[in-house]
Amino acid sequence: MNKNDLVTQVAAASGLTKADAERAIEATFSSITDSLRDGEAVRLIGFGTFAVTNRQATEGRNPRTGEPLKIPAKRLAKFSAGKQLKEAVSG
Repeated sequence: MNKNDLVTQVAAASGLTKADAERAIEATFSSITDSLRDGEAVRLIGFGTFAVTNRQATEGRNPRTGEPLKIPAKRLAKFSAGKQLKEAVSG
């Protein structure tokens, strides 16, 4: 499923126009992004949790030359599925 498919399904399920459904989806994504940017987790009971994790700096190796290189620390977005989502997917 891509974004257009999601917009179509949300519009059909909610009775919204496609334009309204797209605006609602964009607002949802924007709100989640803003919260994560601020370091806040977003918990959607039954669906899952979006959170920010910190990856520490590490040392790696260039696969071609074997030369060591530094991999910088970074913040990553992480999603953990909730119980209802896990059960729905597992059958």
